[in-house]
Amino acid sequence: MLSLSLTRRSPLVCLWRALPAFGLLLILTALSAAQAQEPGRDDPQRHEAFALFEQGKMVDAMPLLEALSAKYPSDIVVRERWAFATLLYADTIVDPEQRKKARIRTRKIALEAQKLGDNSPLLQTALEVPEDGSEPVFSNRKEVDEAMKAAEADFARGDYDKARNGYIRATLLEPNNYHAALFTGDVYFKQHVEGSAGEWFARAVQIDPDRETAYRYWGDALMALGKNEEARVKFIEAIVAEPYNRRPWQGAQKWAHENKTELHLLKLQDKSQVTVKDEGNINVTLDDSTLKKKGDPNGIAWVVYGLSRAGWRGDRFKKEFPNEPQYRHTMREEADSLDLMVRVLKERKDYAKKTKELDPGLLEVIQIDEAGLLEPYVLLNRADTEISRDYPAYRAANREKVRAYLDQFVVPKAAMK
Repeated sequence: MLSLSLTRRSPLVCLWRALPAFGLLLILTALSAAQAQEPGRDDPQRHEAFALFEQGKMVDAMPLLEALSAKYPSDIVVRERWAFATLLYADTIVDPEQRKKARIRTRKIALEAQKLGDNSPLLQTALEVPEDGSEPVFSNRKEVDEAMKAAEADFARGDYDKARNGYIRATLLEPNNYHAALFTGDVYFKQHVEGSAGEWFARAVQIDPDRETAYRYWGDALMALGKNEEARVKFIEAIVAEPYNRRPWQGAQKWAHENKTELHLLKLQDKSQVTVKDEGNINVTLDDSTLKKKGDPNGIAWVVYGLSRAGWRGDRFKKEFPNEPQYRHTMREEADSLDLMVRVLKERKDYAKKTKELDPGLLEVIQIDEAGLLEPYVLLNRADTEISRDYPAYRAANREKVRAYLDQFVVPKAAMK
């Protein structure tokens, strides 16, 4: 049960920056979902507006998309692009109050598209605009923030040379500004200078290795150069950086699609539950399916798992985590319970004969345990809000293990051509 947070951990950065490499996937996704709701599909004005949008000329595209939305109110692709163009157009407005109004309007248009049934990644970015229209701050230093916002305005107009110079100026003023390095690389990427783009993405990674965006953009640049295996590594690094953010998973999924393979998201359906009605009264509830057949290894496994977790709900948590004020579900508890489940199964005399009866999910857990990667599996595939609190410290000490888990079990190598 993979837990993916839908919140960003950095200031709102327009998803447009991942186009065209990622943009094609987003566009195709939106078109596939909305094909029946494109009444103006053959309208020349629509083609013109979309061409401007894809060229990054949002200021020019926005009024055309607004007119098309009035003309074809049920066309959700037009409406989501109108929302997105309005978001970038807002960056070009000098007056702060007018800029805020444009951002509020962005959210309103995006909500209208959502009501029509749109749920694309492009729309989700527009929906991330705060209700009050407040905008991201790129630096606490006024001159740096102003340089970044001026460059953003140039980017929204499609003036990439000027935007790039503005971002570079910001890096000179503040060398450790993540977004300045990231956006410089992105402009190079849009100008099809992928090698230089990669150098700037690498710089952003050095500034903050625990943000996913630079890895993901770097992966796009490497894919554009035909370096698919190197790109795969960057998409894996993006997940390592922020596994509870949907963006890196989308990037890896895009890579998999382009390379004719699929992500393998391991699934293990829980068949035992631990509940506490009152202090000292811990209950283990088993799924009926685990009790139907005597000697069923699946039933035995889930009994062991439930009893182990019950022990953690008792005294063990207090002993292992004396500084935490109350019980929570931890990575250590989950990994310990799964490991005990595996050990008990493997110690049974009939283990070899019974493996064919095991649930496929349990067989995979056994393989992961044998590889010594149970903890990353728990953190990436079985994390809840409580377990996820253990991730930053684990990543700091065990980054290579998380990479290894994703490499061996989740993101397969490209299919042979």
